[in-house]
Amino acid sequence: MYSIAYLRQRFATPPEATPVVEPGAPAAALTPAAVLVPLVVRESGMTVLLTQRTAHLRDHAGQVSFPGGRAEPGDADAVATALREAKEEVGIESAQVEILGCLPEYLTSTGFRVTPVVGLVMPPLNLQLDDFEVADVFEPPLDFLLNAENHQRHKVEFQGAWREYWAMPWRGYYIWGATAGMLVSLYRFLAGERE
Repeated sequence: MYSIAYLRQRFATPPEATPVVEPGAPAAALTPAAVLVPLVVRESGMTVLLTQRTAHLRDHAGQVSFPGGRAEPGDADAVATALREAKEEVGIESAQVEILGCLPEYLTSTGFRVTPVVGLVMPPLNLQLDDFEVADVFEPPLDFLLNAENHQRHKVEFQGAWREYWAMPWRGYYIWGATAGMLVSLYRFLAGERE
């Protein structure tokens, strides 16, 4: 659906910087973080590499996520954080990634200010998973994730209040929350829609 040329052209004009705020996100003291949104260039069509986090982690245990994490003092910027975390978690080398640009920051209800860094990733990947953090990796087609018909809105009661979140179930994987929200941001940006 989206060609490499279109993606490069679209990101040449960055998206509006208005942050996406999850319901319940704290107003202050957010922890800076970044994720790599890895668009894998496959002959059969582009995919998005996602991870399933291990069940014992303190933050987001067992959830589907992009490779990424908290910013560290040595990181020059969000791109450096995303590339470092992608290398540590799944073994993607920075030389394999063509950075297209960043989506608006995503403020999570769990207290993170996440910068989604979108990049084209060229195979072969030769993944090396961090067994402590990553239980599994999988690659849904980009066309599936950017099809609005697959974007489900759900509600859950949490601490006495109803909260809505995005979900995109795919082949037994439940993509939801911040990860699904960032994919919706990507879809809206590429389609020229406003948040």
